[in-house]
Amino acid sequence: MTGELEYSLPPAIRRIATAFRWCGWVSFWVQVVLGVISSLALLFAIGSLGARSGGDSNPGAAPGLFFSGLGLIAVYLGAYWAFRYTRLARRLRGRDASRRPKPKDALQALRFGLYISLGGMLLSLLGAEAIVGSLLAKALSQPQGAALFGAGTNVTQFVQPLDIFVVQANTNIVLAHFGGLVGTLWLYNRVSKV
Repeated sequence: MTGELEYSLPPAIRRIATAFRWCGWVSFWVQVVLGVISSLALLFAIGSLGARSGGDSNPGAAPGLFFSGLGLIAVYLGAYWAFRYTRLARRLRGRDASRRPKPKDALQALRFGLYISLGGMLLSLLGAEAIVGSLLAKALSQPQGAALFGAGTNVTQFVQPLDIFVVQANTNIVLAHFGGLVGTLWLYNRVSKV
């Protein structure tokens, strides 16, 4: 039955539908996996940020986590949109030609996917700037040699492993948006050639 359907589809539509299906699934899974890993890291960081004594010593952490959280929400929105690409591929392969999406509808869906990824990447980069800025302030404010000799300083002044964990989570968010951008741009290129 599917062989009969494949032969009734024009070759250009078959190529586009296949591209949407494969790229949609790859983009979906890349964003979901990186989003889940980043979610766990950020939840752990937010939980331990409140538990730390002297949480006031890192003023850039809260805005950085806020923007990273918004970027993470955009990752999940981008994953949903990538899943929609697979549904669009299914509609393109449908038997009823009148129900198939038009090329302009596919381009509009891709354009919206680009906006999601670019907006999410902007939010994540703003979060990265705040996080790295607060880590730089921490590193510059610690006295020389205090980490080695323990000169009666507050340990929360130092850059801690949890701080680097937050940077890693934010980097994963940016990477997820980059994966969504690459997939959407590749699809945009394939659709615009038709």
